[in-house]
Amino acid sequence: MILLDTHIWVFWMNGGSGISPEQARAIDENADGGIGISPISCWEVALLASRGRLALKSDASEWIQTALSHPGVVIKQLTPRIAVESTRLPDLEHRDPADRFLIATSRIHDCPLLTHDRVILNYKHVRTIG
Repeated sequence: MILLDTHIWVFWMNGGSGISPEQARAIDENADGGIGISPISCWEVALLASRGRLALKSDASEWIQTALSHPGVVIKQLTPRIAVESTRLPDLEHRDPADRFLIATSRIHDCPLLTHDRVILNYKHVRTIG
């Protein structure tokens, strides 16, 4: 099981441009039901699209529904445990709530987080693939 950061999910759904060879390999290796997506990423995609910061080929609702139905994709539910964990991340200066939820989800499910975010990649308390 792997967890995709929002931008990796968007890159992957748009043909893979922007994903490193290591990230593409991790996605391929987990294609049989092990590609985790957080509901926070759905929120982030919809928010970015509504603000004009992300261009999608369809309405955000339709894009999300299609992307979540992709083979291998599993929704990693947002649980109270993950919500609490997002507030207790040791030594993390990152204030972006979406990223905090993604890190917490990765930690709770003990799976690597695929990201390009340098703050997350340098955070020693979560496994990442950059």
